[in-house]
Amino acid sequence: MDNFNHLKEFLDLKVEQYNNPKFIDSDPIQIPHQFQLKEDIEIAGFLTATIAWGNRKSIINNANKLMDLLDQSPYDFVLNHQPNDLERLNNFVHRTFNGQDCKTFINALKHIYTNHQGLETVFSNYSTNLQLGISKFKSTFFEIEHLPRTQKHISDPLKNSAAKRINMFLRWMVRQDNAGVDFGIWKNIPMSALSCPLDVHSGNIARQLGLLQRKQNDAKALEELDTALRQLDPKDPVKYDFALFGVGIFEKF
Repeated sequence: MDNFNHLKEFLDLKVEQYNNPKFIDSDPIQIPHQFQLKEDIEIAGFLTATIAWGNRKSIINNANKLMDLLDQSPYDFVLNHQPNDLERLNNFVHRTFNGQDCKTFINALKHIYTNHQGLETVFSNYSTNLQLGISKFKSTFFEIEHLPRTQKHISDPLKNSAAKRINMFLRWMVRQDNAGVDFGIWKNIPMSALSCPLDVHSGNIARQLGLLQRKQNDAKALEELDTALRQLDPKDPVKYDFALFGVGIFEKF
């Protein structure tokens, strides 16, 4: 029990250290923070999370470029673009996410807002099992015509993916942190249902702290980590993402 209390105390301190507005300056979450309208925040957040792998500086630069291409009004662009407006996205590229993928994503988002009442509604239908929800979201998202290659840009937890980027996006939208980092604009999903965005940094620190035994960062590892974090804080387990990620990125632990 002592160990548990020490660990909780350590991680709670680290959450406090990193879950504050200073965190925004070096994190891709700064992109949706440029917007006020709910739909702008969620679309900017979703597209930014989609390309959130690799060097953080290049993620932020490319997400800013993408917002410029969408006239700094992502919701309006998604809803009202004409087919020829998409031509400007042809040359967009972030690692393996290219212009063709980008155009498909804009059309898929239009489909989600026009036919499925928006991103929040699609995920809210699975508020008790968000990993299943991510899988269902993926099939809804790709109901439109698309190239098979574009599917790889949305992970499927039912195919044993930890779905780091989409779990991060859900953290941004759902979690009410009172610190001004996460948005908390989606009210129909409880924070307790969120899963930690598991990546190299958070995974390594979780293993060093004994929160995670499994070697791969996959869906099984995510389940193991979630179980441990929910013991530390059943209501807001993913606040510890700040601690694990912060220690992993900013400290020689």
